[in-house]
Amino acid sequence: MATAPFPLRTTAGNLCLGSGPDSWGVWFPEDEHQVAYTRFLDELAAAGYQWLELGPYGYLPTEPRRLKAELDARGLRVSGGTAFGALHRPDAWDEMLAHVREVAELTAAAGAHHLVLIPPMFRDEKTGDYTEPPELTAEQWAGFGRSADRLGKLLLDEYGIRLVIHPHADSHIQTQPEIERLLNESDGRYTNLCLDTGHVAYGGGDNLDLYPCAPDVPLPIAVSTREHLAGCGLTGTRRPTLDR
Repeated sequence: MATAPFPLRTTAGNLCLGSGPDSWGVWFPEDEHQVAYTRFLDELAAAGYQWLELGPYGYLPTEPRRLKAELDARGLRVSGGTAFGALHRPDAWDEMLAHVREVAELTAAAGAHHLVLIPPMFRDEKTGDYTEPPELTAEQWAGFGRSADRLGKLLLDEYGIRLVIHPHADSHIQTQPEIERLLNESDGRYTNLCLDTGHVAYGGGDNLDLYPCAPDVPLPIAVSTREHLAGCGLTGTRRPTLDR
């Protein structure tokens, strides 16, 4: 197995460099085209990383002791968990919450303190077909902020974990105005950002301009490359519109 040609510097001041399954092309808990989780962990450690986020729930072991054993054997630590949830759909709350609780329990057991919530894409992940309108109504926006705070307070009170929303291309939290509106519609005590540089740029936003808008709390930042966006089926910088 190849190893890093020189030691990887994974910390600088209060910044900590890590990676995750999506950098290995892992988007789903199970998929025959994805690498085995053991290979991912082996290669992550061989590359010199010490930190990772958990990726889609079910890809890595979900039993805390087994996960700890796999990580300890490679000198790895968990920075946060990842979940998916449609905060603008009241009818999806119970299902979303059950999923988030599973992720939160594993995240807390692994000693991490952030849960990254990714809004669903408004287009099918494989076909690209639209599954819902690309823009939220005023009512949906208000509900989004309330639901985010409700979820963020629950995570903080019950698990000691901070909720951070991950702006994502082809989702309802993509452009800079949408990201800023999320912050305006929510309470910084409970709802914060995982600012993904590549997805923000894809949506036409300015990362340096956005970062001071976030609450004064240490926040995760995800650095996406063109290859990462291409892996999501995304290229260029654009704001999709519905076909007329």
